[in-house]
Amino acid sequence: MNPPRPLRSTRLRILSAACLLLTLAVAGRPAPVSGGQAGPRYDPAPAGLPFSKAVAYRGVLYLSGEIGVDPKTGKLAGPDIRAQARQAMENIKATLARHRLTMDAVFKCTVMLADMADWPAFNRVYVTYFRPDRLPARSAFGAAGLALGGRLEIECRAALSEQDGKEKTR
Repeated sequence: MNPPRPLRSTRLRILSAACLLLTLAVAGRPAPVSGGQAGPRYDPAPAGLPFSKAVAYRGVLYLSGEIGVDPKTGKLAGPDIRAQARQAMENIKATLARHRLTMDAVFKCTVMLADMADWPAFNRVYVTYFRPDRLPARSAFGAAGLALGGRLEIECRAALSEQDGKEKTR
């Protein structure tokens, strides 16, 4: 049974605010990690949000979903899918850079679109962030109620150094 509409709306507002705080707080800061060598290392979310920005574990960097929020303004980069997709991809690049990785390290993405009709426009932006011979495996699905009323959210996984499990430039 679904919760009453006002409760769902309140939850969505809380989630949207949490995502906004996370984006604003992590923009431009170095990636702190916690945990021992044998276990996961966490890039914690600021202000006690209930998730990590990224987690490094067993040679993989798991990135939390990114929406098209400009970290300088705290607002969606624009109303259309192209502007939001570009900003979400730039946010992913920034997280990877804090872990000394590039887009070449990304091997899997999951894309959530508010409207599947945006698929072609999203793809035109998405492919510009990867070399043609290094396109990640990808899943995509339609989703309603994305944070801040965004048009998309993108979650990625990236490979860390296979030799020692530490981040490195690729």
